[in-house]
Amino acid sequence: MTRQDGRARLAAWADQNIARLAEEASARVADRITTYYRDRESGAVSLDELRQSFAHNLRSVVAAIGDPHAELDLEASARTGRRRARQAVPLPEVLQAYRICFATLWDALAEQVQVTRQPTDALIETAGVIWRFTDEHAVVLTEAYRATTAELMLAEQRRRSAVVEAVLTGRPGPESGPWEAAALLGFPTDALLIVVAAETNGLAKESLVNVEQRLAEKGFVSGWRLTPAQQLGIVSFPEEREEEVLETLRGFADARTGVSPPYAALPETPRALRLARAALAGLEPGSAGLRTFDHSPLAALVVYEPAEGRRLAENVLGEVLRQPAEDRELLLETLDMYLEQSGSAERAATLLYCHPNTVRNRLRRIQELTGRSLAEPMDVAELTAAAYALRVASATDLWATHGRKRPGTGPLRSRPSG
Repeated sequence: MTRQDGRARLAAWADQNIARLAEEASARVADRITTYYRDRESGAVSLDELRQSFAHNLRSVVAAIGDPHAELDLEASARTGRRRARQAVPLPEVLQAYRICFATLWDALAEQVQVTRQPTDALIETAGVIWRFTDEHAVVLTEAYRATTAELMLAEQRRRSAVVEAVLTGRPGPESGPWEAAALLGFPTDALLIVVAAETNGLAKESLVNVEQRLAEKGFVSGWRLTPAQQLGIVSFPEEREEEVLETLRGFADARTGVSPPYAALPETPRALRLARAALAGLEPGSAGLRTFDHSPLAALVVYEPAEGRRLAENVLGEVLRQPAEDRELLLETLDMYLEQSGSAERAATLLYCHPNTVRNRLRRIQELTGRSLAEPMDVAELTAAAYALRVASATDLWATHGRKRPGTGPLRSRPSG
């Protein structure tokens, strides 16, 4: 008997036992790969589907064993790769399952040769066909799996981006609401949220590269949307980890980046976006760094009503703004620091590197120019609100009008990138 005859006999025997071999291979997979197939009622891949897939691939390799000139049918391998990717079965487990399948065929053929006392030459040639099919099957399956995974990831990114856009604009859709959006983005129900607005490093070019992945590595869930001019994100975090999430974002700040104050309810996101953009605008154009908007509701109110903020600043501090540039900067810087230090001239003087009496003299000058007293609660409220209005980005026209430099302290906390 020639080697060709021996291979033909082995192929004929295997072809008659395809169903049994597929059943045996499926049982081995079920026993060895629990994450691939869990039980007969549930699992990523049903037992019947696994049997059918194995049977098809076994027929292809058996046909190649019987005819050395036959082309391997690898279309089924590509279909399997695409299907398993959609079923979210890990690729290593898919490849292991098919190695088990082909090993089952080899074991059966080796046993058949031993039982029938056939020459081993044909079996050795058969091994070459099986392993060649195994390799080519793995290549085709892997390529199809990865291509499908990339498609699925892109589709998921587009969906998440659309959900983020809906949350940022406050228009989640006709049949969805905040709860559905939070679930789609994977936000924990008991977490706080912040909005991040980062300037792009070019037209629609991310400045916070791989930020979602890096945040996820630290346990922070986020969703992002890229626009031509800004990279926008919503980040969730436990209350006690606020500084940690800011520090992580700070490490990405290769462009102007603004961050909103923390908030708890997803419907507040459009307002938080406005505050994040205000924090971004408070940084010098062309600079890089992260700036967080003050938690004070007064600062948020001034940003939310920019026209009123401008009128307030002009009405209260107009005479101060019209002073010569050097005097104006000293007076406004002193007022900012005095208010920030809870009305302590001593602490303000320490930070301004001057004597407390110098601070008091400047404050008296402010009171004379504005007609408002720092001893009167209502006057203090107006001065504080006007100082906020000068600090937020919505008051840039006031800075331009009066030649004032863009500030770096106050309600928009400036922090260097890490």
